[in-house]
Amino acid sequence: MDGQTSGENRIFLGTAGWGIAAAVAPLFPSGGTHLDRYARVMPAVEIDTSFYRPHRPATYARWARSVPPGFRFAVKLPRTVTHDRRLRDAGEPLARFLGEVTELGDRLGPLLVQLPPSLRFDGGVAGAFFAGLRQRFGGDVVCEPRHRSWFVPAAGGLLAAHRVARVAADPAVVPDAAKPGGWRGLVYRRLHGSPVMYRSAYPPAVLDALARRLAEEAGRGPVWCVFDNTADGHALPDALRVKDAVRELASPRGPC
Repeated sequence: MDGQTSGENRIFLGTAGWGIAAAVAPLFPSGGTHLDRYARVMPAVEIDTSFYRPHRPATYARWARSVPPGFRFAVKLPRTVTHDRRLRDAGEPLARFLGEVTELGDRLGPLLVQLPPSLRFDGGVAGAFFAGLRQRFGGDVVCEPRHRSWFVPAAGGLLAAHRVARVAADPAVVPDAAKPGGWRGLVYRRLHGSPVMYRSAYPPAVLDALARRLAEEAGRGPVWCVFDNTADGHALPDALRVKDAVRELASPRGPC
């Protein structure tokens, strides 16, 4: 199946970046750029280079033109906003980023706000930041907090009030970090690799169980699942296995 991975077009499965590992390269078309080839097989991707450096609006527009209509990009907020300014006084870099990324047009999926592990929950700071973001941007937003202080009802309620979904992450800093939270209109899962972050592949049994979970969650709304275990080339093979498992679950005959 090309494009979306579910009959309901609600599962957006992909990797952080569109690099194609040599082990799975034969499964992708041979012509075109890496993004062209990737987008003809996978339904979504997470742009994480935006965290490290800005991209010109024309670059985002070119990326949007090079993918099929159903394809979606999630885009990570710059570290200037999340790590350097730590959500404070971030209006100027945030406005600049939004001016760039909106060139993706209808290919734009969620914005990802990944917070530094040292950033504690402060309701005043977080509330002001997300209110400012919502004044500028009406699309989907997800947040990946990585300090345990965020996994309390007050933080979840604040995110929900600003229509921000909390990322379900693996590995999880606390048990609740593995579960979706905040706004419940969207599920966004990020798998960083376990036991070694960014390097470990996931066992087949774990990936098959994940596929069943995604299929169940997709019955209630849009679901994103991004593999970030890219360092040793495992992200795309893992994503492809989940894609095939989801397709098998959705087939009329069901799983074999």
